[in-house]
Amino acid sequence: MTDIADLRPDRMLSVREVFGIDTELQVPAFSERDDHVPEVDAVYRFNPDVTLAILAGFMRDRRVMVQGLHGTGKSTHIEQVAARLNWPCVRLNLDGHISRLDLVGKDAVVLREGQQVTEFQEGIVPWSLQRPVALVFDEYDAGRPDVMFVIQRILEQGGKFTLMDQNRVLRPHPFFRLFATANTVGLGNLNGLYHGAQRLNHAQIDRWNIVASLNYLPAGEEIAIVQARVPSLADEAGRQLVASMVAVADLTRKGFAAGDLSTLMSPRTVITWAENVEIFKNPALAFRLSFVNKCDDAERPLVAEYFQRCFDQELKESHQLSSGSHE
Repeated sequence: MTDIADLRPDRMLSVREVFGIDTELQVPAFSERDDHVPEVDAVYRFNPDVTLAILAGFMRDRRVMVQGLHGTGKSTHIEQVAARLNWPCVRLNLDGHISRLDLVGKDAVVLREGQQVTEFQEGIVPWSLQRPVALVFDEYDAGRPDVMFVIQRILEQGGKFTLMDQNRVLRPHPFFRLFATANTVGLGNLNGLYHGAQRLNHAQIDRWNIVASLNYLPAGEEIAIVQARVPSLADEAGRQLVASMVAVADLTRKGFAAGDLSTLMSPRTVITWAENVEIFKNPALAFRLSFVNKCDDAERPLVAEYFQRCFDQELKESHQLSSGSHE
């Protein structure tokens, strides 16, 4: 990785001008872009409340957790804020395979002047802690307990981090920032929707300064995003088609919340559906290939009913049809 330890924010940006939020806040930013800075998505829509929470993390070094259902764009939201600030950003998915050694570091055999020597290789936590990096822990509530207690040491602002094997104490870089995304707020898999989610130690949750909740976008904004992603649907006919697609997605989300469905359509899935419509020129076929085939067999008639309500067209999965397809 390129060493960026010497970089510092060197300008202030108006939150009103950059993010369109009615506030006098100014946020520090970098003039130069580093390889670790995410690419700007010009059509991304910011949720004002969540954006302000994330900006507080960058401005005041607050530890910010963003919670929400899958597909709401939690990690992307943090990335897009960082992209506009030119702030280096590193994401780490806390799946069940991430270990304490991955975070902290371990001894490794390397070549030095033609000789094999053993030396300590820093993990992602000490590397990030010493640089102006926004470190994002994705799937925070899926982390293993031994991993979570490593993270707990850096949750407090200015918290020193001790490398026991090296007998070194690391002080956080003044522009190191810490974020996390999670489907639950440390409550575990209470409703059975998020297998692998752990029940977190309350002391962990207590150390997060800000917890923001991100829900799905209003229909109008989601339609605009899909049309921006798929320009062939940018006319009036395309808008009506996308509005029906978003309506189907909304029904799956309500069905998911009510426990009728075990999966839902995220904005990402709606965009995929729209892209597949562009390929197949058939919304029903594209719907089946994009979403229906991912659903449990027992749930497909209900999904077909959602489609029928919004498109006035039966799918072969519908209870109303005994055989064949009306596509």
